[in-house]
Amino acid sequence: MRKEDKGVIIGQLADTVKQYGHFYVVDTTAMDAAATSDLRRKCYKAGIKMVVVKNSLLHKALLSMEDVDYSPLFDSLKGTTAVMFTEVANVPAKLLKEYKDGVPSLKAAYAEEGFYVGAEQLDALATIKSKNEVIADIIALLQSPAKNVISALQSGGNTIHGVLQTLAERPE
Repeated sequence: MRKEDKGVIIGQLADTVKQYGHFYVVDTTAMDAAATSDLRRKCYKAGIKMVVVKNSLLHKALLSMEDVDYSPLFDSLKGTTAVMFTEVANVPAKLLKEYKDGVPSLKAAYAEEGFYVGAEQLDALATIKSKNEVIADIIALLQSPAKNVISALQSGGNTIHGVLQTLAERPE
């Protein structure tokens, strides 16, 4: 491969990392063509972009990005590597958990601005909440007390109105 071609691929990988924000580095060594094709199909349906990459080119692409230090992932770049890019951090983990035999296996991941290295991190990644899910949980928690206060004020308003009406009607 020519140096110019490598530069283009490195740039494309860096752009894809920036575009999606979350990615998983996966070992697909033990997968045959049919299993890889099936995995690609499942990824497509789940909104995951899967790319098989050369480790050295991915390493250079991650080095070229100045906003985040991706060095914790560098030791994972060995063997056959596929990268799963996603906009929702936990979707690839849930997909990988469907494979009971551990193939494909997780090497490392960058999700929700954190590094997860090793296949044992798969459960943690599957349960991670996206920023939108966390915001929705916070809003639900905030709405509950606000609704209680409003309902208390409304019911209390009827009580106060009843007391004032009784006092007004009472002869002096």
